[in-house]
Amino acid sequence: MDLSSRLDIMNWLAGAGLAGVAETDLVRGFCERSRAAGLELSRGLVFIDTLHPVFEGQGFRWSDIESNESDTFEYGSTSEGEAAENWQRSPFYAMLQNGQTEMRIGHTDDHFKMTSKLIGDGHRHFATFIHRFGETGIIGEMDCVYSIWCMRRHDGFDESAMDAMRELVPVLGLAIKSAAHARIARTIGHVYLGRDAAERVLSGRISRGVADRINAVLWFSDLRGSTRLGEGMDPAEFIPFLNDYAGAAIDAIHDEGGDVLKLIGDGVLAIFNEDDMGAARRAALRAENQFRKNIQVLNERRASENRPVTSAYVGLHVGEVFYGNIGSEERLDFTVVGPAVNEVSRIASMCRSVERELLVSSAFFDGLDAPGNGHFVSTGRYALRGIGRAQELYTIDPGIRSDGQAASRFERYLQDRKRPAG
Repeated sequence: MDLSSRLDIMNWLAGAGLAGVAETDLVRGFCERSRAAGLELSRGLVFIDTLHPVFEGQGFRWSDIESNESDTFEYGSTSEGEAAENWQRSPFYAMLQNGQTEMRIGHTDDHFKMTSKLIGDGHRHFATFIHRFGETGIIGEMDCVYSIWCMRRHDGFDESAMDAMRELVPVLGLAIKSAAHARIARTIGHVYLGRDAAERVLSGRISRGVADRINAVLWFSDLRGSTRLGEGMDPAEFIPFLNDYAGAAIDAIHDEGGDVLKLIGDGVLAIFNEDDMGAARRAALRAENQFRKNIQVLNERRASENRPVTSAYVGLHVGEVFYGNIGSEERLDFTVVGPAVNEVSRIASMCRSVERELLVSSAFFDGLDAPGNGHFVSTGRYALRGIGRAQELYTIDPGIRSDGQAASRFERYLQDRKRPAG
């Protein structure tokens, strides 16, 4: 590969990195351009660790032949089990142990599990690289870019090819690192702020005091008897307990388009924010219905493991709130504030007093259509603590929770309203 071709590829990588091109497109573009310039790559795999609550990192792959495999994949922890064994039999592990930054591997070397598989796929010569970051460039476990490159020729990576790769792969690594940083920022935002709030912050709404006045369906839920259960529980069990039930709520809310804004101990504050408030109400009801199903499945599993189980209270309300940045210059929170937020938490608290798992406000009930109203009954009129006026609260007709036919009618109501009109 001549100097002009190398510079062209470097310039493309720099521009693509600045433009935010996805990692899979970076790897594919790099391989295709390298092949066109005379570097006969047959396979490329790039790995980078990340900062994520579930998986350890991501990989990106390209091949010179069509296949059904995905261009991208996630991998879990490599610290135990089969994953640890595979990692310790990889060329990257050996390179880290020996302080190497590159390695050439021939088709007769079957020491590494990764290259043995690639040899079986027809590749014959390999070049591997580790490009480490400086201390200030490390985020979590993301401290380097690993890559392995293949050729079908037995002596593919001669000195000329290695010289080209030594110049080009670091630029590819820098572009992938840039894309990974953007992905990590979005992941952290989604995990800690909520999906919609994170997108608003990442779009530039970060200034203190910037908030929108919106109408939204508000959700507040908390667990039944969690304080008592926590006092009698091994401390090491309490966090998994909270995580299990928080997951049951969050999954249900997200599946119906809601956004979780806060986890307050065992409480969950969420909003359903749509232009059509009737649709937002029905989405909240579908989420609550799915939450109950999630709890049932969860309780069956936990009971089979002889672990504590519980249920949850949910309050639903509709009101005007301020949605945006609240706090000081040193610490901001992107959330909702206003009297309606206090009101929905008080409504959820009333569930204990009236012994109902779900309560909805008059504002929520009044906005339902006639078929929706028919599934609810009044629990009476109540003065909520800290709220200036008394109001009537409603709950789902008890028959819906206990009678199969009534439950089926309610399910049909929810699903019919989920379908687009026409």
